[in-house]
Amino acid sequence: MKTVTLSRRGFGTLAAASLVTVPGYAADNGTFVSGWGLPSNLDPHQIFDVPMQTVMFNAYDNLYRYENDPPEIVPWLATSHTESDDGLTWEFKLRPGVKFHDGSELTADDVVYSFHRVLGLKLAPAGAFLPILKPENVTAPDTHTVRFVLSKPYAPFFSAIPLVSIVNQRAIKPHEKDGDWGKSWVASNDAGSGAYRILPDTYLPLEVLDLDIFPDHFMGWEDNKSPVKKLAMRPTKETSTRILALLNGSMDWTDTNLPADQVDRINASKIAHVEQNKVMRIFVVRMQNMRPPFDNINVRKAFAHAFNYTGFINDILGGYATRDPAPLPDNLWGYPKGIKGYDYDMKMAKDYITKAIAEGANVKRPIELHVQSENDQSVQAAQMFQSDLADIGINLKVVPDTWANMTTNVVKPESCPDMWVHWVSAYFVDPENWVGQMYDSQFHGTWKASAYYTNPKVDELLRKARVGRDQADRAPLYEEAIRVIVADCPDIWVYNSMQLQGIANRVKGRRFCTVGQGCEMRWISI
Repeated sequence: MKTVTLSRRGFGTLAAASLVTVPGYAADNGTFVSGWGLPSNLDPHQIFDVPMQTVMFNAYDNLYRYENDPPEIVPWLATSHTESDDGLTWEFKLRPGVKFHDGSELTADDVVYSFHRVLGLKLAPAGAFLPILKPENVTAPDTHTVRFVLSKPYAPFFSAIPLVSIVNQRAIKPHEKDGDWGKSWVASNDAGSGAYRILPDTYLPLEVLDLDIFPDHFMGWEDNKSPVKKLAMRPTKETSTRILALLNGSMDWTDTNLPADQVDRINASKIAHVEQNKVMRIFVVRMQNMRPPFDNINVRKAFAHAFNYTGFINDILGGYATRDPAPLPDNLWGYPKGIKGYDYDMKMAKDYITKAIAEGANVKRPIELHVQSENDQSVQAAQMFQSDLADIGINLKVVPDTWANMTTNVVKPESCPDMWVHWVSAYFVDPENWVGQMYDSQFHGTWKASAYYTNPKVDELLRKARVGRDQADRAPLYEEAIRVIVADCPDIWVYNSMQLQGIANRVKGRRFCTVGQGCEMRWISI
């Protein structure tokens, strides 16, 4: 079959109905077409969310990386590391001969620059390191050694190392202006060493991203004799469009929030199937605790009892999730056994609203719930919630929004919505990734901590837990913190995810890891 090449902008509008079919494109065995969303820009030190992981895992490398299912942290750019007895000094030995995409050698100086840049920007992955790491304490004793000296013990440090992508300082520095670390340039250009290279000439923010294979990647290609030569990232805003594109061969996979009612349809086709994976990703409805009426605990508990958890999981998700009433995946250590949380109980919801009104809470004003309009599941959850809240006199307004816009707005309490729907995925595998960064008040101003919840007891427990050296000592602290948090009800926790993703039958060799949700492409062939 003849291969048809579309114009770059034309292919970027794949979401339009007129371009649902891309004749002959899927017959090109060198190109992989993805319908996953893109981050708001391409700088892994500015943005850290699920869309960015597609860029990170393919265009960049890390000192260590999470692989396999269940996830395990494995050497990547580093071959080994050592830790001092007091847990403060860490040294990483680098592989020699690693090349950036421009052919220059990746050395310890680039690793130092990368961590300095993360700490200097104070964005995205910086939250895990700012409390315990100063730039002057990240050094390069020699060309292939990087040394970190922490200001205090930090148990999740090694688990969080894969958060930082190593960037090419020689590519970035000429574009730095007024101490901005070149962020405008990196936002739309390539500065990595990963298995694939970003093609900046075709990049259209949130619409089109092309990457081609990097033959000189340090891992080599012996483990994949027929790798994909080009990655064509073509996010589509409508679920129905993604599915049509998958079923007519225009797309190789959908996003990972496939509606349950489409599973049988895709599996019945001859061209695609649905892969199911339980992931460490929790679904949460946030409430802005600093803004009335959510500064009243009885209002928050009323809302928590008004969410139909079982109906949502069984009827909308088709049972492809497990109820999780706490801010931690239920398959991770530190999860409190037997924790009950909040059940769907409209009588209790009414009782709590009555108490809140007696305390002076204003529940008459419209409450805005922002949803990811491109994601059917978040919209369906909001619509179901809206109907039940109406029964207790709450006027919930569902506001269509985008992930990029919401994560921008939630960094300030005054611009943060009353409520918003999202997931917290496995960016690194430690309770710190979830409960630690979601509810310690020092993280206010990040999207993870956008409930703007404060409890000194919780702060104390979480800060003590993250400096402990032994998991056996840390786990009870997280368990206690979670019990206090659940009692305070700052958010509504719904489920731990079962990931559903439509994948073309021609895709072979995919390796799944909950960190990145299976987005790493170097293993794939077509």
